[in-house]
Amino acid sequence: MQLNGLKEQMRGVQVILMTPFNTDGSLDLEGMRGNIRWLTEYATDKEFTFIPLGSNSEFYAMSDEEQKAVIEMVVEETAGRAVVMAGAGRAGTRETIKICQDAEALGADGALVILPYYFVPEEEGMYQHYKQVAESVGKDFGIMVYNNPGPTGSWIKPSLMARLAKIPNIIGVKECTEYVESYYDMQRAVDPKDAVILCGNSELMFSFEALYGCPGFMCQIANFAPDLSYSIYKAGVARDFDKLTELVDAVVPFFGFASKLGANHGPHTGVGVSGGNVELSVYKAAMDIAGLKGGEVRLPLVGLKKEEKDDLRDVMRSMKIGR
Repeated sequence: MQLNGLKEQMRGVQVILMTPFNTDGSLDLEGMRGNIRWLTEYATDKEFTFIPLGSNSEFYAMSDEEQKAVIEMVVEETAGRAVVMAGAGRAGTRETIKICQDAEALGADGALVILPYYFVPEEEGMYQHYKQVAESVGKDFGIMVYNNPGPTGSWIKPSLMARLAKIPNIIGVKECTEYVESYYDMQRAVDPKDAVILCGNSELMFSFEALYGCPGFMCQIANFAPDLSYSIYKAGVARDFDKLTELVDAVVPFFGFASKLGANHGPHTGVGVSGGNVELSVYKAAMDIAGLKGGEVRLPLVGLKKEEKDDLRDVMRSMKIGR
């Protein structure tokens, strides 16, 4: 796919694909293959992007070989019916370039590249990082900046993002700000001809950002309830805010359950946060309940207890979510 065509498709529902692991910790590649076949069937001829190896895919807990196997499988199963943007972030520039080149060689359309983490770079270092990554791949391989301050301790400000967006291969931004005004500033700073500013914080935040023309959002719920996520997207871009409110209200009980569980699951070791990272375990358990392969999380994360899964089952039943 040519870069201009890929940029035009950076909209809609951007699904962070869950990676199922077996009880012994091994990668359940065939289980994931079944998930992708089912999701691809729904997503065909709709505005979907598949993102293997995002943060909630547990990329950080996987070997390079496992990551390449996942990318290859997703590309094979989608077979051009959905855009594939592979998660490809590393703390250093050279290793980020390597995984981006691997993703390109395996047939992905582009890469979602998290900000360099552990050490926070200066603005010039951040610019050079993305510039070298973008210049290391082919002219039609797209790069999406994953602007997420939570796990990285840094954030690309609108003025720098506008500069980065002038680099030809950089076609989009997964913007994870928690503040609508920051999204507004980012969208106004970046020329839409250069890059698309997507909502990085799922359906609820999208419902606010849709007012300012947000073209799509990243989410996890679409792994097991793609019709709900897609309906929210369609209502948002149609500016049908009454319908959008109704749909978002329908998904709030799930978010509320995950938030409550995060606050009560522990004690945890976070600094300046209200709870541990149990949300990923909730999404995986939801996939199992829906008849898909959610599987286990890898340490250092821990899964849900039986009674917590039973409570989640009740929440999903009340929402009529499932296969």
